[in-house]
Amino acid sequence: MSLLSTTTEVLLGDHPLAPAEVVAVARHGASVRVSSAALARVTDSRALIERLADDPRPHYGISTGFGALATTFIAPERRRQLQASLIRSHAAGTGAEVEDEVVRALQLLRLQTLASGHTGVRAEVVELYAAMLNAGITPVVREYGSLGCSGDLAPLAHVALAAMGEGEVRVGCGEVTSARDALAAASLTSVVLEEKEGLALINGTDGMLGMLLLAAHDLEMLLDTADVAAALSIESQLGTDAVFAADLMALRPHPGQRDAAAQLRALLAGSGIVASHRDPAVCTRVQDAYSLRCSPQVHGAARDTLAHASTVAARELAAAIDNPVVTPDGRVESNGNFHGAPLAYVLDFLAIAVADVASISERRTDRALDVARNQGLPPFLAHEPGVDSGFMIAQYAAAGIVSELKRLAAPASVDSIPSSAMQEDHVSMGWAAGRKLRRALDGLARVLAIEVMVGVRAQLLRAPLRPAAATGAVADLVRGVSGGPGPDRFLSPEIEAVTGLVSAGAVARSAASALSSTAPKEDS
Repeated sequence: MSLLSTTTEVLLGDHPLAPAEVVAVARHGASVRVSSAALARVTDSRALIERLADDPRPHYGISTGFGALATTFIAPERRRQLQASLIRSHAAGTGAEVEDEVVRALQLLRLQTLASGHTGVRAEVVELYAAMLNAGITPVVREYGSLGCSGDLAPLAHVALAAMGEGEVRVGCGEVTSARDALAAASLTSVVLEEKEGLALINGTDGMLGMLLLAAHDLEMLLDTADVAAALSIESQLGTDAVFAADLMALRPHPGQRDAAAQLRALLAGSGIVASHRDPAVCTRVQDAYSLRCSPQVHGAARDTLAHASTVAARELAAAIDNPVVTPDGRVESNGNFHGAPLAYVLDFLAIAVADVASISERRTDRALDVARNQGLPPFLAHEPGVDSGFMIAQYAAAGIVSELKRLAAPASVDSIPSSAMQEDHVSMGWAAGRKLRRALDGLARVLAIEVMVGVRAQLLRAPLRPAAATGAVADLVRGVSGGPGPDRFLSPEIEAVTGLVSAGAVARSAASALSSTAPKEDS
């Protein structure tokens, strides 16, 4: 049983969050609780900040302005105004609303850092952030505004603004309402920010990291689905599984390639369609095309890229990012840990992998529809070629998506643009990398759905030859929302329905369940 299916409450402060815990809170509404030990650390670090606030010497972020105004001393009676002004001015996002799950991930990850005791905020700020999550109060965050320089300043400022009782929020899946009304309805009291707290609420990579963690969770499932789609294509196009042999894979020991090949062998095991052309006298083709034969190499490279990105995400989950930061020995030091480069690079890297997995999927789809290459199937898998067009335009859709994914694969992280009067003169653009990766994952799911639909239709046209247990189970699932061979019909709703199955993980789970039920049982 997965952690996601059992997690109803996540404890913060005693250990770094696990990726599955972030998904559970962000996507599935798990509640949060800050440990008593963490609250004690928060109280201790706040005492240090208050001592520095009373020091006549200026301390950055505590008794000075910010960014390009870091040398400007702020008198004690103006510091509350300074904190409020910081949040109001930085809540300058524009564009479409960011998805609730991304905002909840951002809220949670900032809360994790606040609970670390390295930011100097008061315990009441920590407790309010936790309470807002538990009450389902999700601030409205706009798509544009973050350069990923001093972290995700604008998105985090929109969250902080809501904690101040200002700005707009959604409660659950409800309509947009004022933060003041939402807090009151939940019996929560807004905060008046004190010294250092404004900076602590907005200096973090939480938006980038949240999008990375959600993307990694989804991509793991989509790569399993890509193997299923490839198996359907290989099987129905009379490809061979011999090229996926374990000893061949061992000659090039990339772990992702090894795992993808093992998955393909399992998915195709027992296929009557594959068995029908093993005899060289029956099948005289020397080699399959790259899109069939090299599926584990491409899918495996994507898996290895995902493994690297997950390593980076795990390191970031163990971080406490703020500027200035309270160190374990009680110093308050300026630093550059908020820079998003580590996350921006891997977000971009994943977009490259996503584009390539979608590209090879579309090539397998195109082969299935081409009468010159699909080994005896009708053109476009049409019922009556000429009268019917079959999946001709579905392939157009896949090709159009792949073209867009190639554009989305252009890295955002190389496009630094200076800001803040050249104080922030090199930025990561990690937020932009995360935004385009989310769109890329949606495109990959759609391309895979079209390949699955085409593979299922082609498999059915091979009757009476029997498919493998796993690919047959997927075909049964897909036929529940998409009809079998026959005259042309309105195809768009079927593509959307199968995309829903892919995005929900149903296609990958169906194949896995079939493999589990047919696996040899160990002796007890």
